Amino acid sequence: MATTIKAGIIQTREYRDNQDGIYKVSRILEDLGEKGVNIVCLPEQWLKDNTVENYEEYFTDFCNIAKEFSMTIIPGAFYERTKQGNVISAPVIGPKGIVIGKQEKIHPFDYEQTLVESGTEAKIFETSCKFGIVICYDMVFPRVANILARKGAQILISPSRIVRRGISPWHMYVQVRALENRTPIIAANVSSKRYGGNGIIVDLIENDKVILPDIEQIKEENALYREFELEKYDPMRMKRFSDAREFT
Repeated sequence: MATTIKAGIIQTREYRDNQDGIYKVSRILEDLGEKGVNIVCLPEQWLKDNTVENYEEYFTDFCNIAKEFSMTIIPGAFYERTKQGNVISAPVIGPKGIVIGKQEKIHPFDYEQTLVESGTEAKIFETSCKFGIVICYDMVFPRVANILARKGAQILISPSRIVRRGISPWHMYVQVRALENRTPIIAANVSSKRYGGNGIIVDLIENDKVILPDIEQIKEENALYREFELEKYDPMRMKRFSDAREFT
């Protein structure tokens, strides 16, 4: 695994139809690939029709781009029909252009609870680094990010769809999870009349034993990426977890 990676987010908007959205996002992905970005995350449910039955068939263009640039792509999170029931899942397209796994949403939000089954496992994926996926509302619950960090996630990736009035608390949650676990986070959002955009990348810097969030935000339909030196966070994380105490 590389000790330094480039990880980024793509902020989408409303598209005429799924084909139009996939075509336009593919051009952004190609640009990121040419810049050497290793991992890219898209928002949750950013397509006009957000039910997908076969991720590799649906995202053939993304798979081809992933293979061409040896890139890992998390194309978002969508409604998926499985033998066990309906779920919201985030597929991971690996650098060989195939889907290497999926993370199910552990905490469906509000009306989603009547439509899908809850995920039961916080999974670790490994391509250019070890990472975990925190889908939208899962960010509200500290245990999801903490379990992923304790399982070895070096970075957390969050496909999200946040309404405009929720952007401020969402940014707080993302920063706090990064600080709690000493783990950088990239979190993508949709930009539209209803959804507030402002996708965020949270890095961490140390200033005389104080860990501070270092934040970048994205506006409109666009992409944003940052280079992360993964080894930098190991001593921060080890110290943070070693200071934790069991109590009742």
